[in-house]
Amino acid sequence: MSLRTLVKLYRVAKSEERIERAWELVREAARYSNHEPYWDFLRETFNVRADDVKEALRFLEENGELQIKRSVDGKRLYVSTLKDIRENPVRLDRWLRLT
Repeated sequence: MSLRTLVKLYRVAKSEERIERAWELVREAARYSNHEPYWDFLRETFNVRADDVKEALRFLEENGELQIKRSVDGKRLYVSTLKDIRENPVRLDRWLRLT
């Protein structure tokens, strides 16, 4: 499924389905996390705004499903978090379920 379709499905989903759709969107977006500049690549290739993926990541963080990496000054590191999900999908998911 394309990223654009996943964004649309995430926006209309409710409650538990929204969490599942957010994970689908984040995992699909993580597949392309090595392309630089990442947000420009998503916009040009899939017509997906950075805010769409960031919103899904924040939603998952608010629901305790995921922890977004932070820099020393407290800024959220979205692309680093996506790279981590891409490189270690099973280990990260298991770790997050345990916390």
